[in-house]
Amino acid sequence: MDMYSFLRELADSWVLVLLVLFFLGTVLFAYRPGSRQLHDDAAKSIFRHDDKGPQQAAKKEVE
Repeated sequence: MDMYSFLRELADSWVLVLLVLFFLGTVLFAYRPGSRQLHDDAAKSIFRHDDKGPQQAAKKEVE
């Protein structure tokens, strides 16, 4: 068996299985119980230190 055939067979079978398992593990990790609070905190983190409202920000741009 030459190297190409071996690598092709490996990629068609075992690497595919590993990628599917990695995908399923990633999905299960994202939807695990108790992760909603962490995801909400990450989503709102860019606004955490935003003390200015939209009107104050518009006034600053004009000045």
